[in-house]
Order: sequence, then C-alpha cells, then structure tokens
Amino acid sequence: MDNYPLLDIFWTMLELFLWILWFFLLFKIITDIFRSHDMGGGAKAGWTILVILLPFLGVLVYLIVRGGSMHERDVAQAQQADAAFQEYVRKAAGTGGGPAPAGGGHVEDLAKLSELRDSGALSEEEYQRAKDKLLA
Repeated sequence: MDNYPLLDIFWTMLELFLWILWFFLLFKIITDIFRSHDMGGGAKAGWTILVILLPFLGVLVYLIVRGGSMHERDVAQAQQADAAFQEYVRKAAGTGGGPAPAGGGHVEDLAKLSELRDSGALSEEEYQRAKDKLLA
C-alpha cells in the first residue's frame, strides 16, 4: 500500500464516481430518446446514433436541445404509472369508489385488500392507503 498514496486513492474514487455518473446520464438519455412521443423513428435513430458514436458530444448536444423537456416526460411517466397503479388497486380490490352499502360497510372489500397484501401484490403502505380510502 506504500506505493499508492492517499491522494491517489481519492483521485481513483473520484474517477470511478464520474464514470458511474456518466453511464447513468448516458442510460437516462437513451431511455428518454425512446420514451419521447414527440419524435419520429428517424429522429430517434439519429439521436441514438449520435449518442452512441460520439457519446460526449451527443449527450451534451441532447441536453442542450432537449434537456428542458426531459423533466416533463419524467413527470408524465410517473403520473401514468401512478394512475395505472391506482386503477389496478381499484380493480383488484373490487372497489368502485362508491358509497358503502347500508348496514355492512366494506367487509368484502377489506377482505380482498387483506388477501392482496398477504399475497404480496400490495405492500403494507399501499394496503393502508387503500384501506383508509375505503373507510373514508
């Protein structure tokens, strides 16, 4: 270990961190290219070729040209995923969101939610949210 001073260790750690950051950014951009609905196939192919053949230049140009709208696509995807999950929970639990039946509450719906939680389809937090919504 005498031949590898402490400063070299920190420099190596910094280089490793920057490489990981670079690959994360590269994969994020490639994912954004294919997720983007406002580009046609030719534009997607062009951006992909540019990012793969000239990675540093391609990534920087992509961030300059389309970086502002990346956040909007991320938010839209998160909202779609949340809506799909909420719909799945409603279907799986059999709740239509209507009022509770007179005299009985949502015993069957709570049982379905409990079965979903026990089977692993719902986490404890998801179960509690659905249960609170059902009992509200």
